[in-house]
Amino acid sequence: MLTADDTSEKNLYHLEETMEYRLLGRTGVHISVLGLGCGGFGGVGSAPELFGKGEDQPTAFSLMDRAWEAGINFFDTADSYGGGASETMIGAWLKTRKVRDKLVLSTKVFYAMAEGPTDRSLSRRHIMQAVEGSLRRLQTDYIDLYVTMEPDPNTPVEETLRAMEELVRAGKVRFIGASNIDARQLSESLSTSRRLNLARYESVQNGYNLLERAIEAEVLPLADHEQLAITPFGPTAGGLLTGKYRYGEPAQKDSRMALRPQPYQHLLNQRTFRSIDALRAAAAERGVTTGALALAWVLSHPQVTAALIGPRRIEHFATWLEAVDIRLTPNERAALVSQMEAVAA
Repeated sequence: MLTADDTSEKNLYHLEETMEYRLLGRTGVHISVLGLGCGGFGGVGSAPELFGKGEDQPTAFSLMDRAWEAGINFFDTADSYGGGASETMIGAWLKTRKVRDKLVLSTKVFYAMAEGPTDRSLSRRHIMQAVEGSLRRLQTDYIDLYVTMEPDPNTPVEETLRAMEELVRAGKVRFIGASNIDARQLSESLSTSRRLNLARYESVQNGYNLLERAIEAEVLPLADHEQLAITPFGPTAGGLLTGKYRYGEPAQKDSRMALRPQPYQHLLNQRTFRSIDALRAAAAERGVTTGALALAWVLSHPQVTAALIGPRRIEHFATWLEAVDIRLTPNERAALVSQMEAVAA
């Protein structure tokens, strides 16, 4: 693992030999095709009832070290993950590893925090307070990519974008992105940015995997037209597409599916598990792991810039790194979907 003294330019270039990098939309920034999702540091996402039940700081440090060793230069978090614990751990790691200028750091804003802002919004007031908290916890003076966690129906889009423009002009934020956004909302935001000459969203972070393909209908075509980066979360649907869960059998007590099954409840049915059996068979034919094939399917989409992974243990990296070397053609991607749908029917 990297130490504070093992981060030279020579070492960084050596790491890059094993990882693929792609342009983040129109920004000119290159990021690794795997992004380290840090939602498990200190909790399980933004759920207050699970604060303290995620990875502790030593584990988080080892995961960040392993990601960096693998050439992953894109870390994603949010101020609300673990009630601020995720950003705090990343900030402490950055202070000791001294790789800030080589890391593309993304954090998100919207949810209420135990400290600082108490409102849940994308209002100017909330954004201005939230960014200061994030900068403090991350121990940095700028955020590479500041992402709205989800649209705010109670705040005008113009107010949100004007606040983001202020942050970009002040140098506290370099680029902005949006998460959990539909095509209509995204189009409205982009039109507002053009009309008022404000900073615009340069990336979209929505869920995307073999079981959840809603963004293909409208979001991906719009993003393609606007040259937006696509950085999906949940490429294995909370681990379902790794094949480690079985229908009717309880999940391990410490797994995310056991701790927070709500986001995936709609997928816990026989149809889903039949389709996963088909994926497992397809992976076996290729001689790869089930999770690696599922992730490779996402990474092989021509519009996907990077997919966010959320390893909880060092050994989890083996599957995700395996996926980087699997190249699927458009026909192979379509065939895999057809195969899964046929078995599930």
